Amino acid sequence: MCVLVLLDKKDRYGYELVQKISDQIEISEGSVYPLLRRLTKEEYFTTYLQESTEGPSRKYYKLTEKGRMYLHELIEEWHVFSNGVNQLIKEGVKND
Repeated sequence: MCVLVLLDKKDRYGYELVQKISDQIEISEGSVYPLLRRLTKEEYFTTYLQESTEGPSRKYYKLTEKGRMYLHELIEEWHVFSNGVNQLIKEGVKND
C-alpha cells in the first residue's frame, strides 16, 4: 500500500521509493524490489527508463488505472482494520 500511495501522485524510481518509505517505517531495500516486480507483473504499474544527470538511466514506476483502483481498495481495508485496532486499544486502556 505504501508503494502505491507514493506512486499515486507522481512517478518514482525504485531507490526513491525505498528512501521515502524508510523515512517513515523500517524496511529493507531487498524487500521493495521484489514487490515492485510483482506489482508490475500484476499490471498495477508500468515502467519506463529516464536519463539521469547522476549516473545511468533510472527505471521509473507509473501507477496504472488498475493500480489506482487497487490502492483505493487497500485504503478502505486499512481504514476498517485501523479503526478496529484503535477500538481495541481504547477498550484495553479503559480496563487498566
